[in-house]
Amino acid sequence: MSGHVSGVLPLVTVCDIDGVLADPGHRLHHVDGTSRDWEAFFAEAGQDPVIDEGREFVIQASSAGDAIVYLTGRPERLRAVTQAWLDHHRLPPGDLIMRGDDDRRPARVMKVQALRSIRRSRAIRDFLDDDSQVVSAAKAAGFAQALVPAWATRGL
Repeated sequence: MSGHVSGVLPLVTVCDIDGVLADPGHRLHHVDGTSRDWEAFFAEAGQDPVIDEGREFVIQASSAGDAIVYLTGRPERLRAVTQAWLDHHRLPPGDLIMRGDDDRRPARVMKVQALRSIRRSRAIRDFLDDDSQVVSAAKAAGFAQALVPAWATRGL
């Protein structure tokens, strides 16, 4: 992790999970169309294959000295499953910020608020998310480093 030099904030890479690191394609049928079964969708989250390009990006950022923050719209009740998934795929250790179980705000609102909180103590080098609405909201809030990576799958 990067050290804190006097007057310089440590660097952090902030990364979404679903669609950037984890491929949720096998469970999207639960939330397509008019009837959305979010419980069934999230129940299968531990079975997601890793997206190799996302994994390599985060490993390289960590190797370069960035702290890692995983910022996900997954509900807090999936913390153990999500952490086990990160560990299983040998992703670098980092903070895991999740949506509160009763938080129904759009991801673009929830994640921009989290980015503002992160920015209080760390300089954000990169913010990766597969949802273009989240990235647009982040850029509008002053996070120029927000992007949808080329490898990202369809955002939810």
